[in-house]
Amino acid sequence: MFNVGLLLFIPYRELEERVLAAVTAAGFHDLTLAQARVFQRIAAEGSRITDLAASTHVTKQTASSLVRALETTGFVERVPDPADARATLVRVAERGAAAVEVAAREIRQIEDEWRGRIGARRYERLKRDLDALSRVSPD
Repeated sequence: MFNVGLLLFIPYRELEERVLAAVTAAGFHDLTLAQARVFQRIAAEGSRITDLAASTHVTKQTASSLVRALETTGFVERVPDPADARATLVRVAERGAAAVEVAAREIRQIEDEWRGRIGARRYERLKRDLDALSRVSPD
């Protein structure tokens, strides 16, 4: 049996690949996996580059480059940060919102499949347990 980290990674990677395939099939051919990893972490109110870099575990320069590509292809836009006039926020643009809808549909389908494989009760428990683990901060 695999370690828990790998057991978490394998289904996540399946989800990630299927979502990107669905988004690509919907006509969004110019979104890469690296860009999608940054894109999916943009907060509803927008995110700073430094936050996106930290949440994706890449350098600020790499995050900037990925955001620049996303901006060029119309998935995101940069807007002034209302909390800090010197900063900008990255927000999902209209084209990006359309891709998010495709991704959300695919995620619902995948989750329905997983729920069917292990049963609704076990699936909901798994989600609660994983949510609890996601809130544990390392000291």
